[in-house]
Amino acid sequence: MDGPQFRAEVPVQRESWKGSAEVTPTPALSTFDAIALIVGIVIGAGIFVTPSLVASHTGDTQSLLFAWAIGGAVALAGALCYAELATAYPHSGGDYHYLSRGFGRSLAFLFGWARITVIPTGSIALLAFAFGDYASQAVDLGPHSSALWAATVVIGLTALNMAGVRHGTRTQNLFTLLEVLGLFVVIGAGLFLVAPAVAAPAPPRQASVFGLAMVFVMLAFGGWNEASYISAEVRGARTNVVFALVASIAIITVLYLLVNLAYVRGLGFGQMTQSSAVAADLLRLAVGEAGAWLITAVVAVSALTSANATILLGARTSYAVGLDFAPFAGLGRWHPRTNSPTAALALQGAIALALVGVGAMTRKGVATMIEFTAPVFWFFFLLAGASLFVLRWREPHVHRPFRVPFYPLTPLLFCATSAWLFYSSVRYAGIGSLLGVAVLGVGALLLVLSRFSPEPQAVRRASR
Repeated sequence: MDGPQFRAEVPVQRESWKGSAEVTPTPALSTFDAIALIVGIVIGAGIFVTPSLVASHTGDTQSLLFAWAIGGAVALAGALCYAELATAYPHSGGDYHYLSRGFGRSLAFLFGWARITVIPTGSIALLAFAFGDYASQAVDLGPHSSALWAATVVIGLTALNMAGVRHGTRTQNLFTLLEVLGLFVVIGAGLFLVAPAVAAPAPPRQASVFGLAMVFVMLAFGGWNEASYISAEVRGARTNVVFALVASIAIITVLYLLVNLAYVRGLGFGQMTQSSAVAADLLRLAVGEAGAWLITAVVAVSALTSANATILLGARTSYAVGLDFAPFAGLGRWHPRTNSPTAALALQGAIALALVGVGAMTRKGVATMIEFTAPVFWFFFLLAGASLFVLRWREPHVHRPFRVPFYPLTPLLFCATSAWLFYSSVRYAGIGSLLGVAVLGVGALLLVLSRFSPEPQAVRRASR
């Protein structure tokens, strides 16, 4: 999407939030298309990184598999809630639009602040560390190898996007296919190519905390909230939407369970908890160094691709927020030569680089970034789920092509789970979670100060 087009869209979106007619997506996707898209969005580098973290916080194979099964159930409940919101209020603003419509401009401001400082930036740093963990298997740069690789990724991809280089969707789809094929390679290696690992006592758990294990599980399921937006574009009756959501999440859950079984069978539970590159360790055991290099390349490239997509989309969210709120007016500028929001990209890159430094200091890069993003992420997920209740009550006249089944039990389950995961991420996590909550507190302070600042001209024009 080029600069002038994006610039023209934002005022139209603001007007629609104030009550004018919205553009409804045209149903053009088959049920199969929807399933393929959802599976492609959800499956990423996380499943190659988080299983060892989940194992270290569950302590046995049964609890490990139960956690992944629960993760699938939570993802399904949330996707059904988002499907109703997306089909009733089709809008590219997503959560930002639901929160603004349900709870008002102030809460939307806080969400925008979280999008600038915590959620995309933490994800960028996390993916950069995931790349670093696997790249270090090939080229070790020393005691801080993962952090050095991560910093290189953040700087390089930010500079690339600031130069205005476009990232093709076909390339994204290609690497999604590689990720799925990588899962099948891991499953085949662990279940068929490696003799069962000799049972040995697992090392002491980091903590007997199932809630924190679920935080790591839900990271690997992340993306279903983005995927549910396509429910407004699926052809056919609402039964097809439900089928696509249920089938895709069922497929993902089965794949994740099989991958974890493969890790446990091939490596043993104890070794699984100690691995920082669990897929590479399993492939090394199955077919030697060639297998380890193959899966390392797949995971590293998929993490790199996801990081680039997050940089691209995250900066554009910051640009839109800059047009909406006075304190961020400097971010709402589109560079005419590079066709990119260079100020937003620069700020996003600087924050992500600082987070890489935090991860390096704690020596737990991926885990620290999960801790940083999880509390804020689940806080706004809870509010998005609550907005479904609010909007049903406040706007009963709105046509809802799809209604979440078993209302109000399904959204209550999602909200309760989100609240629990928010509590777990704050209560049991380390310095990363405290830092994330503190950054959100700064946003609340800016919200107060913004009440005394004039709105940017773009917002005043859009409000007329």
